[in-house]
Amino acid sequence: MSTQELVQAIKDHALAHYEDGGWDVVVECFDDAEIADTIGVAGTVAEALEAFAPLIDVTPARPDT
Repeated sequence: MSTQELVQAIKDHALAHYEDGGWDVVVECFDDAEIADTIGVAGTVAEALEAFAPLIDVTPARPDT
C-alpha cells in the first residue's frame, strides 16, 4: 500500500475508534504528515496500526467509583 493509503486507513480507524483509548488524539491532533511520520516504513495496515501502539492506550476505561 502507498503511504497515503496507509494514512487514510489510520484516519479511518481513528475515527471508528474515537472513544477507544486515545484514538481521539490522532483524530484531533495529527495531520497527514504526522501520521505518515509515525507509520514510518510500514507496508500494511497492521504494521501502520502497530506503529501507533506506543501512543494509544488500549486498556479499557474503568468506570468512576
